[in-house]
Amino acid sequence: MEESKRNLLDEEAKASLDIWRYVFGFADMAAAKCAIDLKIPEAIENHPSQPVTLAELSFAVSASPSHLHRIMRFLVHQGVFKEVPTKDGLATGYTNTPLSRRMMITKRDGKSLAPFVLFETSPELIDPWLRLSSVVSSPANGSHPPPFDSVHGKDLWALADDNPCFNDVINEAMACHTRLVVPRVAAACHDLFEGVATVVDVGGSTGETLAILVKEFPWIKGFNFDLPQVIEVAQVLDGVENVGGDMFDSVPKCDAVFVKWVLHDWGDKDCIRILKNCKEAVPPNIGKVLIVESIIRDQKKTMIVEDRDEKLEQVRLMLDMGMMAHTSTGKERTLKEWDFVLNEAGFARYEVRDIDDVQCVIIAYR
Repeated sequence: MEESKRNLLDEEAKASLDIWRYVFGFADMAAAKCAIDLKIPEAIENHPSQPVTLAELSFAVSASPSHLHRIMRFLVHQGVFKEVPTKDGLATGYTNTPLSRRMMITKRDGKSLAPFVLFETSPELIDPWLRLSSVVSSPANGSHPPPFDSVHGKDLWALADDNPCFNDVINEAMACHTRLVVPRVAAACHDLFEGVATVVDVGGSTGETLAILVKEFPWIKGFNFDLPQVIEVAQVLDGVENVGGDMFDSVPKCDAVFVKWVLHDWGDKDCIRILKNCKEAVPPNIGKVLIVESIIRDQKKTMIVEDRDEKLEQVRLMLDMGMMAHTSTGKERTLKEWDFVLNEAGFARYEVRDIDDVQCVIIAYR
């Protein structure tokens, strides 16, 4: 009984602190966006003396010293930057960390996710988050418009078509994610590209994925496949042909299909339709479809889970909330849910490969 009381008191004490995370949870995103907007990580990285004092940093980024001090105090506390003594020991200054370097908007090194932060903190995406309750409480027949549509009067893709600046933000976010994850896929799936002459990237956008794949596997001819208006602004790349079309109608013939972070935007019915078209595009005996998506754990953990695995799972669950806020029917899927859509699409078998990231690779064989 005494132990039960102590546990209850511990839970109450923890809850009294945890609730503040939900009161001011947005502060993390807002402060990170501020650092990216001001290019604070770049200013620190490029400064001739290290660490960089507040006076030096405020001059470098043209910021108010008092306000910048408060932003940096918060971000140092959150572990984004470090504050250390200067060489003479008379003051303190700031240095970058591996995390702050991932907030460099000017870096295209396969680590920075700064464009993704700017995408997720854009006004177009913030407002729908505040209307999650409307879609959760709506009838199962979906009579209430999704949060994004409710705010903007159209879905995300239609808004992007009408707003070139917002479309650029989306493309940059997707490109930075591609630079992060596709090299991991290539390393984990090198054997799958042996003997493959042609690859179609479905929903390939600007062509960033195939740029990486044809460099890694130079014998491949890549076809960057997306809607005609997307292909109009796609990169011109050696070894890659840009092809306009609609994945709901058909997918160009090839030896292998690559589809990354596309299927989670759609409900099961649409997902199955896309997968069927992908299956029809590849040869009957050796054809395969490489799907780069998240897989949410089917049930609560029943054993000790590594801290990194637990943090990756948290990202997947947050991503699923994003799907609910920003798409009409999209969702992250469990392995059981992936099994359903793959079987319904008619694939003979599939396997899953871990790439030690938020996503994994599902290889579906025709």
